[in-house]
Amino acid sequence: MTNSICLMKDVLKAFNDFEKDLIRTHSLSLNEAMLLCLLGDHAEGALSASDISERTGFSASHTSKVLRSAESHKWISRSLCTQDRRKMHFELTPEGIAKLKQLKNTPVAVPPLFNNLL
Repeated sequence: MTNSICLMKDVLKAFNDFEKDLIRTHSLSLNEAMLLCLLGDHAEGALSASDISERTGFSASHTSKVLRSAESHKWISRSLCTQDRRKMHFELTPEGIAKLKQLKNTPVAVPPLFNNLL
């Protein structure tokens, strides 16, 4: 596609606009929202940082940053893995569950560019 860069510009702008609305409405970033959704949808309980990184596509350092931010808001908690004490597991706190419920009950409008994808 010859104008793929121009298309990607439009996609990134739409994501940025979506994130601005998300921050304005819910006071959290898209990455934090992705983390809450991932942990909330994970029926087996806690996930390790490497599991989170793999499932979100975040780098290890970016995953660490998002985890620290969510932890500072008290949306997640960490605990030692019982099988491998070198690993930490992360799960939603009651505050995180409430924030995720708020996210699901008060959706942010999807940019028009993405309407055909939904």
